[in-house]
Amino acid sequence: MTDYLDAVIVEHNPSQKTIDRAVIWLHGLGASGHDFEPVVPQLGLADDMAVRFIFPHAPNRPVTINGGMVMPAWYDILEMSLERKVDISQIEQSSQKIHDLISREIERGVAPEHIVIAGFSQGGAVAYHAALGYPERLAGLMTLSTYLATNDHIVFSAANKDLPILIEHGTQDPVVPVVLGEQAQQLLSAKGYNVQYNTYPMAHQVCMPQIQNIGKWLNTVLA
Repeated sequence: MTDYLDAVIVEHNPSQKTIDRAVIWLHGLGASGHDFEPVVPQLGLADDMAVRFIFPHAPNRPVTINGGMVMPAWYDILEMSLERKVDISQIEQSSQKIHDLISREIERGVAPEHIVIAGFSQGGAVAYHAALGYPERLAGLMTLSTYLATNDHIVFSAANKDLPILIEHGTQDPVVPVVLGEQAQQLLSAKGYNVQYNTYPMAHQVCMPQIQNIGKWLNTVLA
C-alpha cells in the first residue's frame, strides 16, 4: 500500500469534462500545500481544459540551518552557502514521493504527458530531480525561485530530453540568489533542454505578471 503525501487538491473546470490534466506543485521550506492554492483562479487557464492541481504537504523534519527546528521541509539544508549544502538522499526520497503522486494521477486516467511538475524554492529543487529523472514523458517542468541541487546525482531520463522547462526568478531574491536560477538555466540548456528563463524585479516571492505568464505557459504545455 503506497503511503501518499497529504495534499491540497484544487480542480479547474471539473464540471466541464473528465479531468485529464494535472499539475503537481511543491511549496517552499516551512510552508504548506495551501501556499499556492489561491493562485489557481488567477492563472487564466483555458476554459476547455480540466486540470487537477495537487499541492502536497512536505513532511516535518529538523532543518540544520534553522537550528535543528522541526518544520515542513522536503530535505535538510545543512549550509546556506551559494553552493547550498543539502541532504541529497532526502531530496531523492522526496522525489520518489512525487513519482508516487504521478503514478496515482496516471491511475486516475491522466496520461504522464499531460502532467506538469512544479516547485517553489526548496520544492523546486525536488521538482528538478523528480521530473528530469522520471522515466516517462511529462508535459513540463516549472521551477520558481530555486536551484538545481542534484545535477550530479540525477539519472537524466531520455524520455524527457525535450521536456519544456520554465525557470522563473526574482532579481532581488535574498534567499535564493538569482545567479542560482541562471546556473540552472545554463546547465540544462547545455544539456540540450528546451528552457525558458524569466526574471522579475521581486524578492523571494511570486508576482501577478509572473502568475499570468505561468498561466500562458501552462495553457501551452497542457494543450
